[in-house]
Amino acid sequence: MFLTPGFAFACALPPSVILTLPTGHYITAAALTVALTALMGAAAHRLPEMQARLLWDRRTLIPLAASSYLSFLAFLGLVFVGLYGERDPMHNLMTLVFWTVVWIAIPLGSLLLGNLWRPLNPWTGPVRIARTLLGRTGSVGLARLGHWPAVAGYAGFVWFQMVSLYPDDPAVLAKVALAYWVVIFALAVLEGDDWLDQGEFLTVLFAFIAKVAPLWHETDGQRTRLMRGWPGTQVLAMPPLTPSAVVFVSLALTALTFDGLAETFWWQALIGENPLEPTGRSAVLWENTAGLVAVWVLTLGLILGAILLGRRIGGGFATGPVMLSFLAIAAGYHAAHYLVMLLTAGQYTLAALNDPLMTGDSWLGLPPFFVSYGFLTDPNVMPVIYGLQFAAILGAHVLAVLLGLKLAGQGARPVAHLPMTVLMVAYTVLGLWLLSTARTG
Repeated sequence: MFLTPGFAFACALPPSVILTLPTGHYITAAALTVALTALMGAAAHRLPEMQARLLWDRRTLIPLAASSYLSFLAFLGLVFVGLYGERDPMHNLMTLVFWTVVWIAIPLGSLLLGNLWRPLNPWTGPVRIARTLLGRTGSVGLARLGHWPAVAGYAGFVWFQMVSLYPDDPAVLAKVALAYWVVIFALAVLEGDDWLDQGEFLTVLFAFIAKVAPLWHETDGQRTRLMRGWPGTQVLAMPPLTPSAVVFVSLALTALTFDGLAETFWWQALIGENPLEPTGRSAVLWENTAGLVAVWVLTLGLILGAILLGRRIGGGFATGPVMLSFLAIAAGYHAAHYLVMLLTAGQYTLAALNDPLMTGDSWLGLPPFFVSYGFLTDPNVMPVIYGLQFAAILGAHVLAVLLGLKLAGQGARPVAHLPMTVLMVAYTVLGLWLLSTARTG
């Protein structure tokens, strides 16, 4: 009996690491937790208080324009390295710094410490200088477009990252980044640097992710205040999302979902690919493009459908306020999805920063070290990593449920939360399945 073969659950994490973890039990427990949280919260008339508390108030040490201009100079240096440096993406700082530091480390840090991108964005300083030199103080009305420019920029970036042929090529990345910087710079000079908060996708995305942080800074003139509160406290203080912002948040959720889905054996079989012998991005460019658009439409449709159904059967549930709750999911998914990449590619980034010219120097004072993926085969380490990913996704959904209960409005009856609860549970199951299923990456 004990020697006969049977089914076993497994956890697959990149790069193709298989562990015998009971992921089915994890997924079931997470789904039940989200469902019970929503049902108990809807039935109760009392939810946790979320209020901001002041920790300290002090003078701003480095003006925003100054830190932004320094970041701009660093950006130019990275573009130069990308164009004329080593073409190997694992040894070129343009690729490593952008994909590891900007795209992963900064938003993950913002989840804990508030918006770290705001003083580092490479536009504010140059735009203020250019507008001062040009004597420009007005605008051209771009603000009337809302978040649609950011939606367009983010959609193009997602396609470049997940579908295009050479997103890791340092020279290609440098040219794309420079072209994008020039376009945003020109528009911000015409409209003003405040426009970046709704028109530039990195600024919008990282600001949204930072809204779930338990610590954050509030700057007013030359004073800065450090605040604390329960995760999501800032979300409750936000105004309702506009239609363009709703579409932007749905795209953020879509990007993370499709990035995981496109590497699964299920998706590879669906588009006619052999997952054990992938033919490369060029062979599935149109299939992945269509898939990305389809997942985006489906995600937006399901969310709006759940909100509309909840409003019809129980009242309340205005789209703008309720959609704010999904910021928690976008933040949690970003952390869980890119954790392994941070632990692996992050080593190459440290090595490149420590010896950028590959001459044996130690600019960071680190001893010589070799990049190692050995921890991915350690049965003691991988359950911890999966546990962190599990906690990020489950915690994000529980927080989203609590925020949704608060944002649904006083007129919403308990039954109004049922459609959103079903969607949250399904989304939890999907997110954990994407982390645990076999992948080609």
